[in-house]
Amino acid sequence: MKIKDLKEDLVKTRRDLHQMPEPAFKEFNTSEYIENKLTDLGYQVEKVAKTGVLAFRKGTSDERPICFRADMDALEGEEKTGLDFASTNGFMHACGHDGHMTMLLGFAAYLAEVPEITRSIVLLFQPGEENAGGADVVLKDETFRKYDIESIFGFHLQPEIPEGKVGTKPGPFMAQTIEFNISIQGKGCHGAQPQNGVDAIYVASQLVNSYQSIISRNVDPLDAGVLTIGKINGGTVRNLIAENVKLEGTLRTFDLEVYEFVKKRILQINRGLEAMYEVKIETDFIDFCPPVVNDAELYERFVSIMGPEEFIKMEAMTITEDFSFYQTKIPGLFLMLGIKNEEKGFIYPLHSSQFNFDEEMLLYGIEIYKRIAEEYQVL
Repeated sequence: MKIKDLKEDLVKTRRDLHQMPEPAFKEFNTSEYIENKLTDLGYQVEKVAKTGVLAFRKGTSDERPICFRADMDALEGEEKTGLDFASTNGFMHACGHDGHMTMLLGFAAYLAEVPEITRSIVLLFQPGEENAGGADVVLKDETFRKYDIESIFGFHLQPEIPEGKVGTKPGPFMAQTIEFNISIQGKGCHGAQPQNGVDAIYVASQLVNSYQSIISRNVDPLDAGVLTIGKINGGTVRNLIAENVKLEGTLRTFDLEVYEFVKKRILQINRGLEAMYEVKIETDFIDFCPPVVNDAELYERFVSIMGPEEFIKMEAMTITEDFSFYQTKIPGLFLMLGIKNEEKGFIYPLHSSQFNFDEEMLLYGIEIYKRIAEEYQVL
């Protein structure tokens, strides 16, 4: 079978999946659809992490298997693409997960036509990537762990890279994400008599200023990090000193030591402000996923199978991806498949209500899967 022969079925599959977007760990229809497709192709199929699907194809050698992973969940929001097959249920595949699943199903179809493979392979359809840590749940699931995977590969559509190109980099590639909530309790009083209270809004302003000094003055400039306070709620009316203020922020780093240091400094600043202004400050850190750190050897082997006109060595990005959980236990490589095409209007960013891509790129994604499989003696 030639990859181009898959196009008609790929387009149908992509559009079917695009019309059934579902949120993290509720991908029930998506899971059933994928399971049926894989079963029809003759795969051994298992459920993993509640709604995830895993397909295994055994090879003739005793080498440990490699794994290809695609994410399944969608984002909440109204689709505004105007497509005939647009979703209408209040969710949307605005991050390209319908494309990711379709490419992996297409590669499964291609692989199914190969009478015998050398190295075993696991095809993983993962639930809950969008801020739900689905990869962590999969990694802890014995259904996944029993395969003792040697290396894992993941793809993501990327509208900032031109069509026909694939980008990645060795080492730190995508940031770790930590969200935090801050609650400041002061003492309310009449705005005309501020000496009788403790102004939580004023303390919040000092806190925001102090936090910004962590990245600019406490962290080595070569150790990148971003700290943002994106939401503040406080006060009731204009002539009362605010008693309570709540802040919500996010921290992105590429290094676990930098994260621990920044977290330590946040707590030190909070304790200092508590003493200075006689307030109470409570801090809640919400860890999501570690940084994506690409294995150097996997990276070099991947570059060797790409033509110079196809490959882009990228800079690190401060967006996040829970593929990083796998990399804490398994050597992994995460790749970006370019889909930008200004002439055809494929220019909208990830998470946009108008996000879309040229379905021809599905074939190219399968071609890259095929090259990886050949490099690692699956084919």
